[in-house]
Amino acid sequence: MSDNRQSLSDLGAIAAGQPVGEQQPQNGEATTGETPAAAPVYSNTPLREQIIDQYGRAYATGRRKDAVARVWLKPGSGKIVVNGRDQEVYFARPTLRLVISQVFEVADRTDQYDVMCTVKGGGLSGQAGAVKHGIAQALTRYEPVLRAPVKAAGFLTRDSRAVERKKYGKAKARRSFQFSKR
Repeated sequence: MSDNRQSLSDLGAIAAGQPVGEQQPQNGEATTGETPAAAPVYSNTPLREQIIDQYGRAYATGRRKDAVARVWLKPGSGKIVVNGRDQEVYFARPTLRLVISQVFEVADRTDQYDVMCTVKGGGLSGQAGAVKHGIAQALTRYEPVLRAPVKAAGFLTRDSRAVERKKYGKAKARRSFQFSKR
């Protein structure tokens, strides 16, 4: 039974293009002339393909609460346009602009992509979350290698939380009417 534990030395061997079980020669050690019969070939190609349109843009749809954002992403200077207006004008609160820029900070791609998006429905907070979700989806379609860090940060998962519906016999979703003793 073989031991399949992986360590940092195994990662170094993978980066060098050697099979995991093979040891690299240390300083002063001579290598024998034996070569393995069939060495596995490692490639740095991502598992997914790049998805872009004829204009060189990646498209994705982001959703949050009742808001739906259509996002187009292309290489540029970091300009973000929402519904024909600059992000500073559309999202006046700095916290909402921070939500949008989180994806680029996690991927280390700040000021490298231009974003053009249209967003409908919901309020400003939901719209900012929808734009963030759309940017994350579009970024992974433009650069599939970035899928792992963006997914690890949780930006590819749609936040399904929404307002609970009002029930009959209640003032709101769960709030009862005020009790009157007399």
